Amino acid sequence: MAKRRYVARGVPGGYQIWDNRARRWWGEPCQLCPDDLVAALNSGADHATVTALINRYRALKR
Repeated sequence: MAKRRYVARGVPGGYQIWDNRARRWWGEPCQLCPDDLVAALNSGADHATVTALINRYRALKR
């Protein structure tokens, strides 16, 4: 299996997405593990799909 570019890592208060290629955090921290968001980012999903998933996790944070 190829090395994944985006992975979810545990941080205090939840999870955050780590970009292995850029070696920095991507996006905002989430309280729940964003499995489907990470899968969409690694599969090269379109902008609308990624945006919808980001909005869903942002709503769950509130």
